[in-house]
Amino acid sequence: MEYATLNNGVKMPMAGIGTFLLTPDEAETSVLSALEDGCRLIDTANAYLNEKAVDRAIRESGLPREEIFLETKLWPSFYEQPDAVDKTLERLGTDCIDLLLIHQPAGNYLAGYRQMEKACQEGKVRAIGLSNFNRTQIEEILSRCKVRPAVLQTEVHPYNQEKELKAFLDEGAMVIQAWYPLGHGDKTLIQEKVFAELAQKYGKSNAQIILRWQIQSGNIVIPGSRNLAHIRDNFDLFDFTLTDEEMSRIAAMDQRKRYYTSTPELLRRYAEIVPDVDGQK
Repeated sequence: MEYATLNNGVKMPMAGIGTFLLTPDEAETSVLSALEDGCRLIDTANAYLNEKAVDRAIRESGLPREEIFLETKLWPSFYEQPDAVDKTLERLGTDCIDLLLIHQPAGNYLAGYRQMEKACQEGKVRAIGLSNFNRTQIEEILSRCKVRPAVLQTEVHPYNQEKELKAFLDEGAMVIQAWYPLGHGDKTLIQEKVFAELAQKYGKSNAQIILRWQIQSGNIVIPGSRNLAHIRDNFDLFDFTLTDEEMSRIAAMDQRKRYYTSTPELLRRYAEIVPDVDGQK
């Protein structure tokens, strides 16, 4: 495993498992399998309704909690609830979250960020960050924060490389964590000729080549999967290195093509949704 050192000195694995769109049963099975395959980074969220399942998988693994980097995200409807962090800790069965993010720039996200800062100062959270924020929204946080965000979770893949945003984040020592790291399963992307050529050269799959490009670009990856073989392959990324010329070939594929686009109307809807976190299995 390779690690990123966050701007507060915390070390974070460069590859983990995401649990977006996984049911509690699927999340429990996938996370447990990932941990058995050497994964030590788990990403979940209030809104995924599988935090309790993640807790169960961690306990079933028998691994010491301190060996696992646990990450979750606060949902907009909880930003102003003073016990939002404590309830999240309770669902995850832990007294400390390694990385806590604001999930969406919706609702009173400044109140949510202040909650995370307080939790960080109280030792309940080791690092904090943002998800789905654009540069203007990040700059607003930076102008008001007491604890600087360490991570931005956003859509990054070979068709959408966010080069300008990455340069801006580098100035503030913020790390990108890529969701949809494989382009939301777009077969056109995954089957690009360059990935097929490199897969043959290195004895890897096309997806593994893309994930290796992400890591060498400095992006943390959290691919999600229900397929246990794919989960295992998603961590078999650290026994080869792409050359500078190969990295450049992939960098030239950037189309600024996104599979998810935020809108003001969508953010208003997010602020109104109240996930049934207490009803999850």
